[in-house]
Amino acid sequence: MNFTSNRNILRWIIIAFAIFITSIILWNTYLFFQKLKESERKNMQEYAIMLKDLSNQSLDADIGELGLTVAGNTTGAPIISEDYKGELNARNLPEEVMKDTAKLRELIIEYKSQNQPIVTTFQGKVLNTIYYGDSVIINKLKYYPLALLLIIFLFGAVVLFFYRSTKASEQNKLWAGMAKESAHQIGTPLSSLVGWTAILRESDVDPSYVDEMDKDINRLQMITERFSKIGSIPTLKKLDIVQQTKSAADYIESRSSNLIKFVIEVPDKSIDVMVNEQLFAWVIENLIKNGIDAMRGKGNIVVRLKDAAGRVYITVSDTGKGIPKRLWKRIFNPGFTTKKRGWGLGLSLAQRIISDYHKGKLRVKESKPDQGTTFEIVLDKA
Repeated sequence: MNFTSNRNILRWIIIAFAIFITSIILWNTYLFFQKLKESERKNMQEYAIMLKDLSNQSLDADIGELGLTVAGNTTGAPIISEDYKGELNARNLPEEVMKDTAKLRELIIEYKSQNQPIVTTFQGKVLNTIYYGDSVIINKLKYYPLALLLIIFLFGAVVLFFYRSTKASEQNKLWAGMAKESAHQIGTPLSSLVGWTAILRESDVDPSYVDEMDKDINRLQMITERFSKIGSIPTLKKLDIVQQTKSAADYIESRSSNLIKFVIEVPDKSIDVMVNEQLFAWVIENLIKNGIDAMRGKGNIVVRLKDAAGRVYITVSDTGKGIPKRLWKRIFNPGFTTKKRGWGLGLSLAQRIISDYHKGKLRVKESKPDQGTTFEIVLDKA
C-alpha cells in the first residue's frame, strides 16, 4: 500500500474518531440535561407534597407563601402557583412580571408546553396547580450542543483550509518540478539540433530552410528557459511594456490562421515596467492561445494596453464561448480545465508569473456566454 493510501486511511480514522467523540459529548449532554429536568421536577413534587400536608390543617389557611419560599430556595426555576380560589403566586420571576396577572397567564401557557403541571388535591378537590418553567441553567444548557457543533464546524473548516492549502502547495511544487524536468529533457536534443543546423549551413541546402529551422530552435530555447525558471525567482528588468506586449502578440498573430483577426491597441509612447521578458511574453501568448481555443479557431482577438496613474492595465479579449462566473476563480487552479484536452496548467502558471514574480494581478475582467472573455493584467510602473 503506498503512502497516499495510508494517509487517506489515517485521515478517515481521524474523522471517524472525531465523530465518535462528538457523539459521546452530545449524548452525555443530553443525559445531563434530562437528569437536571428530573431534579427540577422532584423539587416541584416535594413542593406539591408540602402544600398537600399544609392543606390538612385548614382549607382556608394561607399556605402559598411558605411553600413558594421553600421551593424558591431549592430551585432556580420560575414558578407560578394557582390555588383553588384562582389566585396566582409567583417565584423566581422579575418583580414587574409577578405583579402582572395577564403576563402570568401568558407564562402559564408557555410553562405548560415545557413541563407537565403538578396538581395537588384535598378531599377530591383541586387544591393547587403548580406551573414551572425551565431554570436558567437548563435554558443555557439547551444551546450547549449547538455551541459545541459550531466549534467543531469551525475547527473542521480550519482543518479543511489547512489541508487545501497544503495540497495546493504540493501541486505547485509538482508542476514546478515537471516544468524544470521538461526543460532539462528538451535541452539535450536541442543542443543536437543546433549542431545539425551548423552542418546544414555548410552543405548545399537552401539557406532559407536553415533560417526557418534556426527560428524554431530559438523558439525552443526560449521555451526551455521559461520552463527552467518555474519554481525559482526570475530576474526582472526595466523594460518597455508596450514593446513587450506588442512583440508577444505579433508573434502569435504571425503563426495564427487567417480566420483570426487581431486588433492590437497600445500607446505610442514607451512605458517602463520591471518584468522578465520571457515569462511575461509567455503570459500574453498563453492568454491569446486560450482565446483562440475558446473561439475554435475563428473570431477576434483584441489586445489593449492602458496607461494609468502608477499602473498599466493590459487586457486580452476574445469572442469565444465565454466562462461561467462560478468558474472565474477556479480556472486558475492547477489541473482545472474546461477543455477536452489539456493539463489545466496554462492559466495557473500565468497567474503565478504575474502575482508571485511580478507582484501584479491577473483576473477575469468580464465574460459573457457566447460573446467572449476578457482577461486583465495589472502591473505597477517602474
